[in-house]
Amino acid sequence: MTPPASSTPKRHVVVTGGSRGLGLGLVEALLADGYRVSTCSRAPSEALERLTGPDLFWRPCRIGDGDEVRGFFDAAIAWGGDTPLWGLVNNAGIAREGVLATFPDIDSAEVIQTNLTGAIQTARAFLRVKLTRRGPGQGGGRIVNISSIIGQRGYVGLAAYSASKAGLDGLTRALAREVGRLNVTVNSVAPGYLTTEMSVALSAGQREQIVRRTPLGRLGDVADVVPVVRFLLGEGGGYITGQTITVDGGIGC
Repeated sequence: MTPPASSTPKRHVVVTGGSRGLGLGLVEALLADGYRVSTCSRAPSEALERLTGPDLFWRPCRIGDGDEVRGFFDAAIAWGGDTPLWGLVNNAGIAREGVLATFPDIDSAEVIQTNLTGAIQTARAFLRVKLTRRGPGQGGGRIVNISSIIGQRGYVGLAAYSASKAGLDGLTRALAREVGRLNVTVNSVAPGYLTTEMSVALSAGQREQIVRRTPLGRLGDVADVVPVVRFLLGEGGGYITGQTITVDGGIGC
C-alpha cells in the first residue's frame, strides 16, 4: 500500500556558515525537520560532509564578498528548483579580539564585512528571489539573523564584533518594517556565550567569570539556541517580527 503524500511540501532554507558550531547544528536540525537546506562556508568540514544527501547543498563562499554571495545564491536556487524558498538564517560570522586602540583596520573591516555587510548581501539576494517568484507555495518567508549578547552588552576587546552584531539587530528591525507586506518575518536570535569554536579564545579565567555571572550557572550550547531558530522558521513564528530574542542563560538580565 502506498503511503499518503505529505500534506506539507518541502521548503528550502538557506543557512550561511553551516560547516561547524551553531550553523552545523542548524543544518542538522532543519534536515531532520524535512527542509531542503543550502549552506556555505569557506571550507567544508568532516561533520558537514557526513550529512551529504539529496536535501543538502553546499558551496564554498566567503560571506561578505558580493560576487561570491551572488554566485552561491544563484547556485542554491538552481539546485532547489521548484522547491519554494522559505527561509534565510544569517549565521556566518567571525570574531577578532583586541583593544580598539591597537586593533588593525584590516581586522575591523573583515569583521564588519563578514558579520554585517554579508548579512545585508544575503538578505538582499533572498528578497530578490521572493519578489520575482510568484505562485503556489512561493509566498511568505522567514529571515533569522544570528546576532549576539555582545552586541547588546559589549565585551572588552570585542568592540568591532559588538558593533557588527548591534548593526545586525538594527538591520532586523528596519527590514522587518520593509518586508512585512510580503509576509516575510525578520528576527534576530542573540546567543550568550556558547561552547563552540568561537569561544575557545576565552581563557579559563574568563570562562569561569562568565559562568559565575550567568544565573543558570553554565555556558550555553548549540542545543540551547537551535530550537528558537526552528520556532521562528516554523508556523508558530508567523506573527513575530522585528524582535531580538536573547538566549543567554540570564547573563544579560
